[in-house]
Amino acid sequence: MRAVRVVAPDVVEIADVPEPSSVDLYEVGVDLVGICGTDTKIVSGDVSVRYPRILGHEMVGRVHSAPPGAHFAEGTRVLVDPGVACGWCDLCTFGRTHLCRNGGLLGRDVDGVFTERVLVPANRLVAVPASISHHASGLLQVLGTCVHAMRRVVVQPGRVSAVLGLGVAGQLLIQLLALRGARVVGITRSEWKRELAKQCGASAVAEPGGAGAVLDDLTDGRGPELVVEAVGTETTLARAIELVGIGGEILAYGTITDGSAGLPYYQLYHKELTIRSPRAAVIGDYADAVSLAAGGAVSLEPMVTHELGLEDARTAFELVHHPSALKVLMNLS
Repeated sequence: MRAVRVVAPDVVEIADVPEPSSVDLYEVGVDLVGICGTDTKIVSGDVSVRYPRILGHEMVGRVHSAPPGAHFAEGTRVLVDPGVACGWCDLCTFGRTHLCRNGGLLGRDVDGVFTERVLVPANRLVAVPASISHHASGLLQVLGTCVHAMRRVVVQPGRVSAVLGLGVAGQLLIQLLALRGARVVGITRSEWKRELAKQCGASAVAEPGGAGAVLDDLTDGRGPELVVEAVGTETTLARAIELVGIGGEILAYGTITDGSAGLPYYQLYHKELTIRSPRAAVIGDYADAVSLAAGGAVSLEPMVTHELGLEDARTAFELVHHPSALKVLMNLS
């Protein structure tokens, strides 16, 4: 069967790999996969892996074959939790399987889902109902991580929050914050992404340079109680520290793999800030994401800008960095 794998920094190939086989695991046919920032950082070499590595961790597919006594019947559409966990370490025992001391992530620590079929244990599957559209299903894994991130913060209805970076995650986080009653300011350089943020429930939008004035106007100069960093750079994390109000909270959602300029440490001290750094998600977060999407509480389809086939994988990775792109999906069905 075919798979997309990285064999060296900036070298991606489409290769033939062995068919999966197991009597104890579900064999899931991969329908739709999403390209994530982690995938692009693996390709660039910013996140190291053992080569060759089949990429990918965001997928929806259908059960192709099931083990004896299976809960999910053949043909069931499912989301795959991409976290690999041992189930017996102290963190797993306390329900923090996403932080497993012996675990990892599909497509990074073990081979991933950019292939035609994968083997998955039952405890990492969530059924996806037919009410969730084809394109929307490709955003469910990302939504699950956003749901997990939102569990880490307290959101006061009517209070002002800001989201720095309006990529896929930023747009989803705006929706989740608005659902909890926050007045949200979306911040990005991109005009069309600011317009999309308004559709997603943002009360106001701003360019980075004008964000301070907009937030001061909405908060009478106090600054927002919560700033979400959804870009993944040291510069934007520093900007979040500058924008948040005294006693406020920062949700560092973006993954920062390098830093050298430093942060405004005195402001961290002076404002007595709390910084939370969510990582991945657990199976319950993905189940809640599916429920939110199925119930129409969040809008996912507008985030999908491109869908390509597996044979166009190299083009798909290039598109991720194009200004016109939000979510780039690959259709493997």
